[in-house]
Amino acid sequence: MHAKAVLVQRHLTELGEPGEVRELPDSTRSAAEAADAIGTTVAQIAKSLVFTRGEEVVLVIASGTNQVDLAKVGGLVGGEVTRPDAKAVKALTGFSVGGVPPLGYAEQPRTIVDRDLLAYDTVWAAAGTPHAVFPIAAERLAKVTDATIADIAYAV
Repeated sequence: MHAKAVLVQRHLTELGEPGEVRELPDSTRSAAEAADAIGTTVAQIAKSLVFTRGEEVVLVIASGTNQVDLAKVGGLVGGEVTRPDAKAVKALTGFSVGGVPPLGYAEQPRTIVDRDLLAYDTVWAAAGTPHAVFPIAAERLAKVTDATIADIAYAV
């Protein structure tokens, strides 16, 4: 197993989570690719998106079908957020875009979980690489990441 995926698995184990990291031959870089590789719906993919507010990292865990409204996220964190490029995401988190996990950090960044994920008993999240994922109960994901649960998607 890739070292980044091992790190995420170790964190899950320490938290007492039953879900195991799965490394897949197919890419899970995007929510659609992940859903195809796992055999689930795109909405059940918990995509981890990195934003910044000044020097602070803000991790948003959104349903794979939702687009994140930056104004809503900014309102939750008290100021404008921006989306760093892939190189900056790697520098800020230690993980590459497409493999950014919702947990497994020495210090968990401020985290916001998309309320729409709570409609599912189980969601699938990246596990450190673009080929690794793990299942977790949506409510448990919010709890173990000490997340704020909020409506962060664009209104449709």
